[in-house]
Amino acid sequence: MDRQHTENLFRRFKGELVTVKTISGGIYEGRITEISNDYVSLIEKEKSEPFQVFLFFPSIESMLLVDVPGK
Repeated sequence: MDRQHTENLFRRFKGELVTVKTISGGIYEGRITEISNDYVSLIEKEKSEPFQVFLFFPSIESMLLVDVPGK
């Protein structure tokens, strides 16, 4: 998939909770906060301290939109 298509997909779901799997096997879950033409930024919350993760588009294998109950 072209990078522009990937960027547009993430822009469509900005602010949503997603799970992203990378080609190296890493799995990240968080809210999409920032999208550039090279990467997407997620805010993850593990236990209590939130942290920001940057994922470059070529490293992304798949994305899953997390269904939040009551939304």
